[in-house]
Amino acid sequence: MALLTAALGWSCVHAGAVYPDHPLRLVVPYAPGGSTDVLARILAERVGQKLGQTVVVVNQPGGGGSIGSAAVARATPDGYTLLMATNGTHAINVSLYSSLPYDPIKDFAPVSLVATVPLLLVVPSTSPVRTLQELVDHARKTSGGLNFGSAGVGSSGHLAAEMLKIEGKVQGSHVPYKGDGPAIVDLMAGRVDFTFSNMPAAVNQVRAGALRPLAVTTAQRSSQLPNVPTVAEAGYPSLQVDPWYGLLVPSGTDTEIVSRLSEVVAEVLNEDSTRRRIEGLGAAPVGTTPQAFAKVIRDDTAKFEKVIQISGATAQ
Repeated sequence: MALLTAALGWSCVHAGAVYPDHPLRLVVPYAPGGSTDVLARILAERVGQKLGQTVVVVNQPGGGGSIGSAAVARATPDGYTLLMATNGTHAINVSLYSSLPYDPIKDFAPVSLVATVPLLLVVPSTSPVRTLQELVDHARKTSGGLNFGSAGVGSSGHLAAEMLKIEGKVQGSHVPYKGDGPAIVDLMAGRVDFTFSNMPAAVNQVRAGALRPLAVTTAQRSSQLPNVPTVAEAGYPSLQVDPWYGLLVPSGTDTEIVSRLSEVVAEVLNEDSTRRRIEGLGAAPVGTTPQAFAKVIRDDTAKFEKVIQISGATAQ
């Protein structure tokens, strides 16, 4: 009996030190159906299987990703609350908003860059516009310009459209949504004229014929839509934008937990089946060390600060 009691006592203490010993939460700071949500669910499924625990995806949209990001920043730094961040939440908002309910650098510990995606400039399939230049010409001829949707104020798609207004010398009205998903729905319904959407949110509608692609914002054409020109090929090289998605945890999370999560994410993103799923959405799986991801955040923060100054984009 004494031996059994001792063994049980050791087992409980040992189990309490094992990470993870209960389900994790992966917060998506945008609405369901958008690129961030789609990629998060692919990642959550396999990371959960690797860790032996369920990873529950929780959508907390609003404030250009600020609401969900702030919730994670305030969470207990125990490795059980994660954030699927974007360059919007962690490289753009800091210059866009006069104040944020979180500090993109101090309040988070980077885990891994997950994927990069092109922005896809799309119009409804019923639109008379068939090229980027035709879109610019159409906007110039339209009183007040065109209406464009985006995943939210300060999102990569919003800033790309603002740059198009500057480079194309056109007017336009921004209609922000709580993610790419709702913006795509209204675009297909004809409530807005165009949008720069993250490719995973729009590629299936393009394939189905509901949307017409005009250009991608990366330096190279997408393997998923090889017939769609780049913005440079379409005559607007300054519109090149490379959105990214990455995993973070609250600052103060144990470094061993951060390293474990980073290793698992890298393993998952190296799996052929996972890579095919992500690439099928038009995204490129990456997987980095926490240090490499931290550098991406710093570099993009400086880059987008300049873009925001040029465009004059602001948010309250």
